Amino acid sequence: MNKTIITLFLALVAVAGSAKTFKTIKAPEAMACVNVNGELKARQVIMRDTATTVLFTMAYPKGQYFRFVSSSYLMDEDGNRYPLRSCEGLATDTWVQSPESGTIDFTMHFQPMPKRVQMFDFIEGDVKGAFMLLGIHDKRYKIKAPTLQQLSDANPYQVPADWFKTDTITIRGRIEGYDAEKFGFTSMECYYEDVFEKDAATLVFDIAADGTFEKKFQASYPVCNKFFCRETKVGFNEIPFYARPGETIDITIRPNEQGRYECCYNNGSSKDVERWLKSSLDLWDIAYPLHMFKGKFSEVPEVTERTWQNMLYRLQMESRRSHFTPQEMQLALANLQVNFAYAVMNYASYHEDAVMKYEERDGGYHQVILDSVEWQGLRQMKNYQALHRVDFENPLLLTCSQYPITLNRIQYARPVRSLQYEGLLDENGGYENNVETDKKILSNGILAYRELMGSEGDNFMAQMCIYKDMTSSFNIWRSNETAIPKILADTTLTVAEREEGAATIQTPSRMMPLYLGVFSNPYIHQKAEAFYAYKMSQTELSTPLSADNASAELIRSLCAKYPGRYLVIDFWGMGCGPCKAAIQSSKSLRAEIAKRDDVKLIFIAGERTAEGSDAYHQYVKEWLADEVTICITNNDFSRMQELFHFNGIPHYETITPDCRRVRDDLRLNGYYNFNQELQQLKEKLK
Repeated sequence: MNKTIITLFLALVAVAGSAKTFKTIKAPEAMACVNVNGELKARQVIMRDTATTVLFTMAYPKGQYFRFVSSSYLMDEDGNRYPLRSCEGLATDTWVQSPESGTIDFTMHFQPMPKRVQMFDFIEGDVKGAFMLLGIHDKRYKIKAPTLQQLSDANPYQVPADWFKTDTITIRGRIEGYDAEKFGFTSMECYYEDVFEKDAATLVFDIAADGTFEKKFQASYPVCNKFFCRETKVGFNEIPFYARPGETIDITIRPNEQGRYECCYNNGSSKDVERWLKSSLDLWDIAYPLHMFKGKFSEVPEVTERTWQNMLYRLQMESRRSHFTPQEMQLALANLQVNFAYAVMNYASYHEDAVMKYEERDGGYHQVILDSVEWQGLRQMKNYQALHRVDFENPLLLTCSQYPITLNRIQYARPVRSLQYEGLLDENGGYENNVETDKKILSNGILAYRELMGSEGDNFMAQMCIYKDMTSSFNIWRSNETAIPKILADTTLTVAEREEGAATIQTPSRMMPLYLGVFSNPYIHQKAEAFYAYKMSQTELSTPLSADNASAELIRSLCAKYPGRYLVIDFWGMGCGPCKAAIQSSKSLRAEIAKRDDVKLIFIAGERTAEGSDAYHQYVKEWLADEVTICITNNDFSRMQELFHFNGIPHYETITPDCRRVRDDLRLNGYYNFNQELQQLKEKLK
């Protein structure tokens, strides 16, 4: 027996001794670390003819658990896989607790990769949320990425003439072998935002006992998005789709050869771009280092250039792996540009938080600048030149789910806002609030957007930013109409003074022509006119709840429980910093509001279970004691979002004593100036 062991040992030594090492990469670089609540690094790569060995370091919050599965593999640029053979320093398929140091070193041995491989990925199995380290390569290796124009020219695609069209999209299908208990979910949801609509939306569909589902919603342009569930017992948790207005997309979810559930697209645009929808291409991951970059503006150009090149290279590699069609390539290129622009603007947003803080003193919050040079840099156009790489006129950009937030970031970009108000602010930061001032702000904004995005004319994104300004200002213009009769009735002024004062008030009829004159894009112009017509047709100050479901029934039950009172509902969540800040800063104000007998404050939060977590109960005990708090499941909270048309929180709704929803421009949004706003609302609803 001992002789046999010695013989085997000597044989292994002989094999190891004969193994040829043809490449060693010390301190390799990677494009992105994905799905890791910390950081996964490759310290060294040893490529032998018998195995490819990667020395890893996992940095993970101490005390928390993670695991690596034995089905992990490496993948080269052509999509070839090299399975994991063995692991040292870490047991696979076993939950491991991060040590006190927060780091753990381990080594993995994979099937050998060919000598020619220059870049590869580590992927921790074909499961959702798998750890990934993408684009591992020698830092001396020069990445040769094609240009955006080269990729575009090599994949010609004609955008359909009816690209912009308002119509209904229907997503329907069936999950084969569906069983609610087995799968762990009975519904799926989608966060969807049409940039032409003032409010975002949450879409929810229920899954029938036979696994069928269907959801209809209106869209203004083609949509690429996904329905997802928060918890699953079978690994499957999302349905990506791509659809054009007017389409019905039929999808079957069934197990593949490996037993994993996947989407099979039976028709329409989703089937046309199935390879793209199913690819592992997530360019947000590649842009992540730019999103989270902690350096100064002077250091950003190097990071943006590297990020841009990595994104182009990654797209080229994935398109080759998945065999993208020209249409799929063009959609992927649009996605790349949106994610890059979002990363540029997100860096600026996070950098602003890093160079400024608010201090509480003298009963208020005061801004403190920590780095005056960087603070000024936030307002300098030169620091945003990376945006000039993006074709903001390209209509395909709208298909990217990150487009709405990118639009928001550009709309409120610091250099744009600075130029909009240039020469208009007084020493206290105020300005004359009238039609002529707004004309100058609008004119300045047009020029600012051109400079920010490097365009000679008003590109689509610039016009959309102005469109969003219009929709967000409209309720103010409408409320201003009530000021005109008061001005004209003010006997302390001369007739001429009254007429002059009334003529300067911003109202919809005065402001809309100014904005319509900016919208050279015919579809944006059409949408602006439709928005104006719709808003002016809203003559009802409140409307009945539009749905007959559990969410609406909960609101009706609250109206019955507190008869004769207005309900002000605060939708919030434990993971929402602004929600908590609003709750904590308004505690004393709410104590005064609680003395009123004509209004009731209601706080509704979503949690994993309706019972709520210990952290939730502790927070409620500290900040919302003796107030009406309701905890519902996250799924039920999504249905509330669908009912009231909101995605972000905190969100406020006002319900009348007869259980009608108050119009959005009249509802109470928070607790400051509460008594006056409620009194004005009551007078209007008489």
